Amino acid sequence: MRRLIWIGAAFLLVSLTTRIGLAIFSGQPFEAGQWVRIVLVGSIYDLAIAPWLLLPWALYDAIMPDLARSGRLARWEAIWAMAWAGLYLSLFAVISIAEFAFWAEFASRFDFIAVDYLIYTHEVIGNIRESYPVALWFAIITGGAGIVTWFSWPRMARPARSGWGPRLGILAALSAAAGAGAVFLDTDLADAAPNVFVAQLSSNGIYSLGHAYRHNQLDYDKYYPSLPLAEADSRIRRLVAQPNASFKQETGIEREVSARVAGKDLNVVLVSVESLSAEFLGRFGNSQNLTPELDRLAASGLEFTHLYATGTRTVRGLEALSIGTPPTPGQSIVRRPNNNSLENLGEELGENGWTPYWIYGGYGFFDNMNAYFGSNGYKVVDRTDLEAAGLTPHAENIWGIADEDLFSLTIATLDRAHAEGQRFFAHVMTTSNHRPYTFPEDRIDLPQGKREGAVKYTDWAIGDFIRRSASKPWFDNTLFIITADHTSKAAGKTDLPLDRYHIPMIWYAPKIIEPSRMDRLMSQIDIGPSLMGWLGMSYSSRFFGYDIFALEEGRERAFISTYQKLGYLSDGRLVILDVNRAPEVADGLPVATGSGPLKSDDDLIADAIAWYQSASHYFKQGDLREDEKEGAS
Repeated sequence: MRRLIWIGAAFLLVSLTTRIGLAIFSGQPFEAGQWVRIVLVGSIYDLAIAPWLLLPWALYDAIMPDLARSGRLARWEAIWAMAWAGLYLSLFAVISIAEFAFWAEFASRFDFIAVDYLIYTHEVIGNIRESYPVALWFAIITGGAGIVTWFSWPRMARPARSGWGPRLGILAALSAAAGAGAVFLDTDLADAAPNVFVAQLSSNGIYSLGHAYRHNQLDYDKYYPSLPLAEADSRIRRLVAQPNASFKQETGIEREVSARVAGKDLNVVLVSVESLSAEFLGRFGNSQNLTPELDRLAASGLEFTHLYATGTRTVRGLEALSIGTPPTPGQSIVRRPNNNSLENLGEELGENGWTPYWIYGGYGFFDNMNAYFGSNGYKVVDRTDLEAAGLTPHAENIWGIADEDLFSLTIATLDRAHAEGQRFFAHVMTTSNHRPYTFPEDRIDLPQGKREGAVKYTDWAIGDFIRRSASKPWFDNTLFIITADHTSKAAGKTDLPLDRYHIPMIWYAPKIIEPSRMDRLMSQIDIGPSLMGWLGMSYSSRFFGYDIFALEEGRERAFISTYQKLGYLSDGRLVILDVNRAPEVADGLPVATGSGPLKSDDDLIADAIAWYQSASHYFKQGDLREDEKEGAS
């Protein structure tokens, strides 16, 4: 018991010292009442974390065999225990120093930025090694912790213990305390302080890290440049306005969009291909013959040549395709709480007579995909439905079934929908172009296990899907849209190189669309509104995207992002918004001829802020939800 008390006291003392040190380090003139709140409220969070740290030791103490109160075994056990106590104290010290380093950079306890750093360990470890004398620091930390432990650790041999009841009682009490802290304590207690520094210091770094991991988001208002809300609202209304849309209220972007062409009674199949960079296609200069099928479809359909993905992960692409919003910093809305009942592409098509499907080749619990699409009006079909459809996969791996089997599942689903008289919209997500890059044998002339082979196999599977679909009664009345969730170069997490976001898109419907090209700059968030405009729909919109077919010349723009950096591409320049940094303006893409006068850098920065700030604010306030819209009407 004394050992547990020592470890708990060491953690609480280091936490208190860290909190007071950060408060002094912040340079803020705190009042007496604020100091009291920082210490008392912060102690509550410390006490909530302490049981989690004590549980491993309590378990060890409970199951370690009884040793004699003296003798060699007892001495070795005492040395072993003291060594581990020194490592515990070293860990507490490392966390404390990390908190000071993090505060120096972001003036905050650990949050989603720290979570992001844990995800991208290669870049982070390299940065730490280049920025700090790591070896020296670890030597000082472990040496100091060893000295403190040597002089303060309870040295007496463990007494003979009582029965299992008291030992298990300690474990149960610690487990209950840990669970109670997780269930009943939230950040609201710390955040209630009106002073942001007091709120941050009133928390605990480990608790804040766990909370950020669970909530998967960065607070835009806290970390990024902002406009006054009225100015941001006024500017974003000007930016999203199009001639055939009228605003429904004095604020916000909710508007009624009027059909600009006659309605089309067509099915739609939207295929988002895993990691399909534009650079893989022969149409964009690739000489490896990786995409003969896609190149053929592009030549026979409507090819979009300047489309840019919003991010570097599948969930970011799905967010753009479904709800048409610029990427909010941190995690995609697909994985966030309160992401149900959003105004989205499937829901709008559903209200206009289509039956929306989400069809995925893997298990859709991954990345919250099934929950997201299921709670937003889609009928969900995934790997678990393969057997019910009477299909056996030709190949599968951890990510899902081979793409040809996904397309077999898609055809079976669409056959059933057609037989039931449905006009369908199917969003299909592939998986084969992903490590370990495995696929069925004898399909292509490249080996498995390499990116190029997976790209060519996926291309083959798409061509096979189109050929098989051509024999179906619904084919002539179906528009196939083939695009990407993001590019293959997902490693660009610390900068925003434009070529890493360039993706292809092909609209293929040989009985409906003549071969042509769309060469205008376009964002992934524009796909949904452009589709609905092309279909001749009238609908209610909270989409940030444009109908590219009706957009005035010179208003094109695109959004690209990492978890942390937000890029706005417009007027030949790229505005970069980053955490706690002034906006930067870099070279972008050449401006199209006849685009009109260019905006000043300041005006372009204000536009970028308005787009991103509004997207974050409207989602946070629930203004993108369909149920909110209905309640207001």
